[in-house]
Amino acid sequence: MPDHHASGPLILAFDTSAAHCAAALLSGDQVLAARIEPMTKGQAERVLVLCEELLVEANVVYADLTALGVGIGPGNFTGIRIAVSAARGLALGLGIPAVGVDAFEALREGHDGPCACAVDARREQVFLQGFDNPDISTPALYDAAALPAFTGPLIGAGGKPPAMPVAEAIARLTARRYASTPARPAPLYLRPADAAPARDAAPVLLP
Repeated sequence: MPDHHASGPLILAFDTSAAHCAAALLSGDQVLAARIEPMTKGQAERVLVLCEELLVEANVVYADLTALGVGIGPGNFTGIRIAVSAARGLALGLGIPAVGVDAFEALREGHDGPCACAVDARREQVFLQGFDNPDISTPALYDAAALPAFTGPLIGAGGKPPAMPVAEAIARLTARRYASTPARPAPLYLRPADAAPARDAAPVLLP
């Protein structure tokens, strides 16, 4: 089995905070395997199977991993809980750290300088956070047609596409942070869940 640790930490990252199931495996600076599958439901059944497929593709096993990265939202309420619960469970079982990465940081990865990052919140709204834009440095919900003024490009919903796929961005941020991020990942919710309950119950988060 190849020694991927020779080129840096081996990071498995995944995200189900939007209408997709995305995962990436990063060794040092090299993406060994990555995939994003559009889906509106079924992430709970698919995410760990997808991760296993990437490990097999790269000829590594869970025991080889250095750390896990997971998207914590904002986004789909149930999808966020699915991914965060999976990351917490895997990290506990493997004895490795899990790093939560929010969607704004993932969108910004690969971009230098001031910008604003937007996540589709549906209902003609977006979640927005600015970087090097002090007036919008705290993420919040805005009407998509009435965004506040900011410096630099808009990245994400309604703006330019991100520099890389979401799972790869999460993996690269995790590689830089895992050694100094002891806290377990937690969901980032910027508004309450819809009143209608999910058809499939999400996994229960560990306390």
